[in-house]
Amino acid sequence: MSLHLAPPARRPGRVPARAGLRYLVRTFGCQMNEHDSERVAGLLASDGMIPAAVLDEADVVFLNTCCIRENADDRLYGTLGHLKAAKKRRPGLRIVVGGCLAQKDRDQVQERAPWVDVVFGTHNLHRVLDLLDHADEWGPVTEICESAPAEEGFAADLPARRELAHSAWVTITVGCDNSCTFCIVPLVRGPEVSRRPGEIIEEVRRLAADGVVEVTLLGQNVNSYGRDLGVDGRRRPVFADLLRRVGEVPGIRRVRFTSPHPKDIREDVARAMAETPAVCEHLHLPLQSGSARVLRAMQRGYTPARFLQRLAMMRAAVPGLAVTTDIIVGFPGETEGDFRATLEVMEEAAFDGAYTFIFSPRPGTPAASLEGQVDPAVAAERFARLADLQQRSSLAGNRALVGREVEVLTEGPSRKDPAMATARTRTNKVVHLPGVFPPGTFLQARLVRAAPSHLMGRPVP
Repeated sequence: MSLHLAPPARRPGRVPARAGLRYLVRTFGCQMNEHDSERVAGLLASDGMIPAAVLDEADVVFLNTCCIRENADDRLYGTLGHLKAAKKRRPGLRIVVGGCLAQKDRDQVQERAPWVDVVFGTHNLHRVLDLLDHADEWGPVTEICESAPAEEGFAADLPARRELAHSAWVTITVGCDNSCTFCIVPLVRGPEVSRRPGEIIEEVRRLAADGVVEVTLLGQNVNSYGRDLGVDGRRRPVFADLLRRVGEVPGIRRVRFTSPHPKDIREDVARAMAETPAVCEHLHLPLQSGSARVLRAMQRGYTPARFLQRLAMMRAAVPGLAVTTDIIVGFPGETEGDFRATLEVMEEAAFDGAYTFIFSPRPGTPAASLEGQVDPAVAAERFARLADLQQRSSLAGNRALVGREVEVLTEGPSRKDPAMATARTRTNKVVHLPGVFPPGTFLQARLVRAAPSHLMGRPVP
């Protein structure tokens, strides 16, 4: 991992105070959390700190939390339980908790784990060094903003320490204006705010100058981007325009985005994907359920038929498009008939991959109090059937690619075999191939074998 600095956004006159100390970052949750962790790591590095390989080496531990599902809460408090002993052995260890769960639970984190030194919310990333200073001088501190101040909402100028030098996240919106009954994101991230397009393009240009060849545009609902900006005097989404502009930045060879909402995706986005060579042929389109009744209860704003129509439109416009999705099993009131409807839509859609979850009630969301909570054993059995169907679909899709020659971008050595490289196609398929290549190397590879989660390939001379 290497440090990639944007113009610093630190307190004026601050002198690096922690030179030589070590930090450890652990991230729970989505790509937004991963990007936020990169920024916090960048701030800690800008204060003179260096990464720690293991917990026992760390002087500061930062836990970036998620609250989408209950098991994320369990993971956090389990981790904090392990850190209690470390704090007892080394009282100077600083434990920092940030992210969505910190935003939601506020003072509860320090109430349940009083050995935590700093708790801050999703809108306080830029304050992490000041909060650590406070903890050093005065003791534990909690700081939570209800919403992001306009000048700090995107924290685009914070230094970022990226896992991969050739690939970067770029936030285009924060918050969400949708009202899905199962989702807690609007409560912890606030209403949707779009970033000015010029600022986004400038960040992408800086990244390209720093050697980045692949960017992923981030937002809770990227295809409603710009609706709040009043571009051309109208309140309309301008995500298609943004895709084209990002794809035109010299040096950027791959553009990805996550995630669009099925109710908002339009033909202009399909055309932008098809006509902008840098935009990759991959779409993550969350279905959530194949039951019209369940989708209404979720307040998703589309029917299964409408979802399939828009999926067909995207596939017709973008040849070779790979599509992944999200599915929730066991939503309150889901019957066996509802679940079978989901299986039917899954079969018709033939997704390349799916992130599947058992419904987890989140306090504060409407779905948490709905009647008809599904028995956990029933939900688990349905989850297994769904996973089996998707495994077969993924394998069939990957087998259809065997024999083809494709462009791949390497990410580093395989975790299981250092003599193999892990790479990714434009369609976001993982490919393992023999050889040692620096991360960020473009290769042509012939696909020779398929598994549900990856393909095997060979470099083409």
